[in-house]
Amino acid sequence: MNRIAATPALALALSALLATPLSAQAADLGHPSGRYGTKTPYAPQQNPRTYQRAPKGFVPVFTENVSRHGSRAATSGDDADLILTLWDQAASEGELTRAGADFGPQVRSLKAAMEKTGYGNLSGRGKREIQDTAVRMEQRLPGLFTRIAEDSEPIDVVSSGQGRAVDSGTLFAAALADADPDLAPLIGPARTDPDLLYFHKSVGGAAYRDYIAHDQRLATTLNRITDQPATHRAARAVLRKIFTPAFVQRISAGEFSAAGTEVEAAEAVYNLYSIAPSMSDEGTWNLGRYLAPRDAAWFAYLSDTEDFYQKGPGFGDSDITYKMADVLLDDFFKKAEAKRAGTSDLGAELRFTHAEEIIPLAALMQLPGSSHPVTEERPYTYGDNPWRGASVAPMAANIQWDVFRRGDTYLVRMLYNEKETAFKQGCVPVSKGSKFYDLDELERCFGRTAS
Repeated sequence: MNRIAATPALALALSALLATPLSAQAADLGHPSGRYGTKTPYAPQQNPRTYQRAPKGFVPVFTENVSRHGSRAATSGDDADLILTLWDQAASEGELTRAGADFGPQVRSLKAAMEKTGYGNLSGRGKREIQDTAVRMEQRLPGLFTRIAEDSEPIDVVSSGQGRAVDSGTLFAAALADADPDLAPLIGPARTDPDLLYFHKSVGGAAYRDYIAHDQRLATTLNRITDQPATHRAARAVLRKIFTPAFVQRISAGEFSAAGTEVEAAEAVYNLYSIAPSMSDEGTWNLGRYLAPRDAAWFAYLSDTEDFYQKGPGFGDSDITYKMADVLLDDFFKKAEAKRAGTSDLGAELRFTHAEEIIPLAALMQLPGSSHPVTEERPYTYGDNPWRGASVAPMAANIQWDVFRRGDTYLVRMLYNEKETAFKQGCVPVSKGSKFYDLDELERCFGRTAS
């Protein structure tokens, strides 16, 4: 990013951030899974045995979800190429540490595995994440899927049109059919809808793209948070595990700027470290030895910072990062409302997309961790903001609405990464502590009218 002078208020706020100890910024990341940001592999967040029972007399009549694709290979080989250029130079000069001698072969092995998988494609782990999620959906709602089969209700599968999302939809549908073969003929041909599930790149995302490219406040904030002493200290600490101090000094001095700066080199190491768990079915790479926990945590924070400001809650006086997700939330309501109105015979609506859509939707819905935007005077930090990429949008992240009916009353239960989740503040459940909401109440709470 290009550096832009900070406003006085922002400069003052970020000066305070710079003074915050690195350990305090990363204090809540004791577990390694907290250090992978949105590359964190998926795990369901609740034991289904602990789910609340639907109120008496209510039975499931419809389910719909949106899911991020499963774990994948990196989208390009750029990080591996950058750090291997430096590694090869250091190796030729005898400037590697003992641990660093093993680093190059590990990176080449990881790169080869990703090339074999295909950059950006689902890994073995990612395929299993999606398949297992489908099986658990069927197990949670056996009565619904039995009725879908008995009444021959269609199951719609739609994706962004991008390879890994298309593949995720195909795998999910196949796993659902394997779990209940009677569903197989009801699963319609997969379709694509980029306006719905790739909206950040569609016509509806034009204002958002202009914001990312040209907003001075955004650029200033990200530059100031990233380019601070803590980042350079962490970068040098990472590089010193691979290269001799003299070689690291040469990187820091800009001798190899054509390959990358010290921060870019360390970020490349972090990016490879954080994608390796997604590739666990393809091999084993011990890249954690090259990042001390505090340094991994710092680069996770920087990654989360970019996602927070570019896709998430962002600045409290603007909704530009998530307003465009309304098209997806609207689709959730429309499908549930059509079921209530009797104008749809769908049994299930299954959508597959990307972090660029899940993160804004979570902010729009004010899901846990995504309800705290920041001000210019008080920027995003781990110390006072709950937003974490690892929990908001890990690989295969998903949001599901299950619709239950009794007579003319329709209730909705939401699962977020398979955890029963309350709707935003101001939405009133059917009883205190319940995770079930009347569809009429959700329409009121979200400011819609029944359609």
